[in-house]
Amino acid sequence: MTVMYWLVAAAVFVVIEIMTMGLTTIWFAGGALVGAVMAAVSLPLWSQIIAFAVISVILLILTRPWALKYVNSRTIKTNVDSLIGQTGLVTQDIDNLNAKGQVKVRGQIWTARSISDEVKLHEGQKVSIESISGVKVIVKPM
Repeated sequence: MTVMYWLVAAAVFVVIEIMTMGLTTIWFAGGALVGAVMAAVSLPLWSQIIAFAVISVILLILTRPWALKYVNSRTIKTNVDSLIGQTGLVTQDIDNLNAKGQVKVRGQIWTARSISDEVKLHEGQKVSIESISGVKVIVKPM
């Protein structure tokens, strides 16, 4: 009967992982499978629980960084995210304290702010897009 509990736990962890895609519970599914195998060979419940915890932590520590790298390497930046790191041209002086400034990036005009209030950028100057804040690009001089 304990084997069935471990298998149900593994299935629940897999379903949660499928629903969230956060690479958080799949490691516990592996631990639950080890617990099921230990239950099948009639090892004590305390050893099953310890094995579940140890295997889950080992899987988490050893494979999660690799899995995240693999999953994130396939992510393609689109839309606004693709602007970060691009070069723009200041079309209106950028002055954070006076809340003004515009930059042209990829043929589009964006409201812009400097990365620092002390740094004023002038029309015609090239800038690098550091981040996006709402509908404004945050820039720094090149």
